[in-house]
Amino acid sequence: MMLDAAAGEALWLSFRIAGVAVVWSLPLAFMLALALTHPRLPLTGRALLDILVHLPLILPPVVIGYLLLVTLGHQAPLGHWLEAVFGIRFVFSWSGGALAAGVVSLPFQVRAIRLSIEAIDPRLLAAAASLGAGSWHRLLRIILPLSLPGIVAGAMTAFAAALGEFGAIITFVSNIPGETRTLPLAIFTALQSPGGEALAAQLAGLSVALALVVLLGADMLGRWLARRIGHRVTVPGKR
Repeated sequence: MMLDAAAGEALWLSFRIAGVAVVWSLPLAFMLALALTHPRLPLTGRALLDILVHLPLILPPVVIGYLLLVTLGHQAPLGHWLEAVFGIRFVFSWSGGALAAGVVSLPFQVRAIRLSIEAIDPRLLAAAASLGAGSWHRLLRIILPLSLPGIVAGAMTAFAAALGEFGAIITFVSNIPGETRTLPLAIFTALQSPGGEALAAQLAGLSVALALVVLLGADMLGRWLARRIGHRVTVPGKR
């Protein structure tokens, strides 16, 4: 299947935006998952944080795009300050698309990582603490390695979701060829053009194939990591 230049450009831009979206949001997702599983976090604070984290799943993506626009647009105080002081411009740029896609896909990462952290046997952490391991040591040597399957699953799911994001991107950064026109926006544009149904069908099939490959890869990689970690976690007294 041969793609024309515009379709290839949309495909590359989709990968670029989805990749950057995962890169910037994954550390934040891990920190949020740690906070949500921290035993000292008050119940009220946990509930409020949980609501805020999952809000992008409830709100229409168009609303998220609009909120980003009124916060980081040219006329918004924060957006104007970022552009004037640091030269950072999100609106009508691919970086803004990565920001919007990352916000929308953040809950998928937080949930997957949180489930992995909650599945860690608390006796491992208690034993490590009794042997003098500090918080950072437990985080880096126990929590992080054992939560890797959830991290990978969350990142891959978020990548697939970012590939298919439409509403937040078109609202925040518009539909600019070569700059913000990802695969979903290219499909939308093709459907609005006379005789564009064939190109839209081609791009839609490509999108489905990419999503299946990403999700299948996430499942296989997650299972492999789980087996590797299972072999390395030994019973007391064994190496």
